[in-house]
Amino acid sequence: MTTQQHSTTSSKSDSKRLKHSALAAGAALAVVVSVAGAAPFAGAATSAAPTKPKLRLVSATDSVTTQRWEGEPGVYVDLGTYVTVDDIPLEFKVTRKSYKDPVIAEQIIRKGGKAEAKRLPAGLVKDFAGLPGFLEVSFRNAAGVEVAKNKGAFCPNNAAGRIRPDGPATSHFPESCSSNPFTLGGVWGIEKGWAANASSIDYSKPVDLPVGEYTAKVSVGKQYRDLFGIPNDQPTIKVTVLPPSEDDGEGGEGGRAGLAARSSAHHAGGHGAHGSHGAQHSAPPASHHYGPRGADMPTLPAFPNALVDRGTAHHLGDGPGHTDGSRVAPALKAAAKRPTGRAGVPANVPKPDLRSLPAWDIAITDGEDGDVAGKDYLAFSANVWNAGPAPLVVDGFRQLGKDLMDAYQYFYDANGKQVGYTPTGTMEWDPRSGHEHWHFTDFASYRLLSADQTKEVRSGKEAFCLANTDAIDYTVKNANWHPYNTDLSTACGEKSALSVREVLDVGSGDTYTQYRPGQSFDVTGLPNGTYYIQVIANPEKRLQETNLNNNVALRKVILGGTEGARTVTVPPHDLIDVK
Repeated sequence: MTTQQHSTTSSKSDSKRLKHSALAAGAALAVVVSVAGAAPFAGAATSAAPTKPKLRLVSATDSVTTQRWEGEPGVYVDLGTYVTVDDIPLEFKVTRKSYKDPVIAEQIIRKGGKAEAKRLPAGLVKDFAGLPGFLEVSFRNAAGVEVAKNKGAFCPNNAAGRIRPDGPATSHFPESCSSNPFTLGGVWGIEKGWAANASSIDYSKPVDLPVGEYTAKVSVGKQYRDLFGIPNDQPTIKVTVLPPSEDDGEGGEGGRAGLAARSSAHHAGGHGAHGSHGAQHSAPPASHHYGPRGADMPTLPAFPNALVDRGTAHHLGDGPGHTDGSRVAPALKAAAKRPTGRAGVPANVPKPDLRSLPAWDIAITDGEDGDVAGKDYLAFSANVWNAGPAPLVVDGFRQLGKDLMDAYQYFYDANGKQVGYTPTGTMEWDPRSGHEHWHFTDFASYRLLSADQTKEVRSGKEAFCLANTDAIDYTVKNANWHPYNTDLSTACGEKSALSVREVLDVGSGDTYTQYRPGQSFDVTGLPNGTYYIQVIANPEKRLQETNLNNNVALRKVILGGTEGARTVTVPPHDLIDVK
């Protein structure tokens, strides 16, 4: 992620809204737990082993309250509904061979140590954010008239929690779904005896409910009821919409600036966020001023609704806080001392495989956020990910008296024993407000190439704090479904640090949104026409990899318009039609 893109802090109003909804969500799961312990989930013992998961839609509460914020087109409400799973786990594998191929989703049934794959209907699942149109919601006013309806995708990984005391203590499935447009493979699942939050509605279309009282009826779409044998339960929830509070003096701007709609994923996607699905909160998502996440808003991975506020999640942001709302973990620890002896990389040791994704979230900005006013800039998001089979592990050791560290890449055998190391450049301290952490240099570079790919404009982004912001392909060998450092605070160190460890795990990528000063391309004076955004992983080839031939990705863009009013057109990249 780019450290620069990782940065953002939330306003006090954001914190209040987030804390309020998080507390409500935490209480909601607690209610589900008590409900789940009742008869519907107890089940009589049977002699035959179950052959499919038993799913139900339940409501954790019969009433919720949300607020209508000034300047917002509607309300964002968590209805407290969950999908419970019993008998055997619910599990899916979602893949695509390439960006020229459609997404294929399979339900995985494990019996007697063997896995059986049942392919879902073609075209049902189109991306990696979850099961589209799973949840159907109808809102009626006090007179019983339907005033709004909505549909939402369901991410089985979202806000999962145990509903039975005999359920597994922890879930081995990932904690969110990916909404990075260039994701290649995902794993979704809910353990038996667990439930996952299914309150997500379409956050790009907030529900236009004036202040007042409503009744929401929630159900699972018929195609999913038929597919998975889900009963046609239709919980009803009383919804109270309150007017803006007196301290909402920013006209809703705090919510837009401080919270991101998760469409991910980074520094959600996360430098730009991580990739990911289904942030559940009553505050509004970020505006589309500079793109989906705002000027430098991290793309958020799924907000684990029931886990957000456990005394650790106080705000979003880069620096002493964190970026993904999940938790503030202790920093990763570097080796106790610099490596000694002869540097070397054994021939057959597992290594990472860094790969670039094509750019997305592409937009023209006009000199705001610190760039030179009156100029035209081309901004974008970019991701470099690790296809494995080994994690990228880099330690930095400080040059005493300097804001500079010597960096070393480490290598491990199949048993996790360190078997080699090699010097790999430096880490530097970035003292700028909103950064204030250590950047690893030469991880990636960005260039804007002419149509014939000869002339170029370079981005000033050269140093990075590594974090696992997006799940790019959790089906590759040795993919880590529970990466540790998913936000900057767990990865990048304090100014006083003598050493720092930064890791990019197998299957995960680090997204940076290039909207900050010096990172976006200055296209002032460039003629209209075709160009290519080039994303290069490991540009100086200092990092040891299994393959150096997949480090470059191109995304075609077409500049138009006039000076001060430039436009950008972004053709589809194979089947990926996102700007």
